[in-house]
Amino acid sequence: MDAQHRWRLWRLGVFLAALAPLLIWGWQVASNAAGPEPGRYLLLNIGIGALWMLLLTLSLTPLSRLTRWKGFALIRRQLGLWTLAYATLHMLSYALFILGLDWAMLGSELVKRPYIIVGMLALIGLVLLGATSNRWSMRRLGKRWKSLHRLAYPILGLVLLHFFWVVRADLGEWAMYAAIAALVMATRLPPVARTLPRIRYRLSRAQA
Repeated sequence: MDAQHRWRLWRLGVFLAALAPLLIWGWQVASNAAGPEPGRYLLLNIGIGALWMLLLTLSLTPLSRLTRWKGFALIRRQLGLWTLAYATLHMLSYALFILGLDWAMLGSELVKRPYIIVGMLALIGLVLLGATSNRWSMRRLGKRWKSLHRLAYPILGLVLLHFFWVVRADLGEWAMYAAIAALVMATRLPPVARTLPRIRYRLSRAQA
């Protein structure tokens, strides 16, 4: 099996892994295994899925530096687009199951629940990143492309703030995600980023 074929299989595996939770949650709703409020079940789980996808996407750069494995870089765009897909489905679930597609309710909901505004800002940012995650945009924007895609960092902050408002009665789960996010972001600090190749070197020496 040549390298190109292996990378195709790798991307396919990532695609199926990202799709699987949506299929499982859909099956649970269809089989009446999602509790008394299947709409809210989907809304919450898809939202958490979007957070996981964002954290995984942001983890790929430090993992690439730590391992020098090409596979992490190859799926960065794919996971970024999955993050957008999950976030969009989360918003659509809210519109369908909470608003009942009654857009007249949206104004009062924004006043009562400002976390919706925060979530929409995060979604707009993800749409912008998704729309520019292609080679044409990279060539067109040049050096500005990297600056633009650093929006992923404040987007992560907005998503965590959105989640904090949603689950503030029980902050244990939120604290776990916040700790993971802090660890992921810490790997981007220059002193830590410079240390990752040295860690890789020491590990390779230990395995030799």
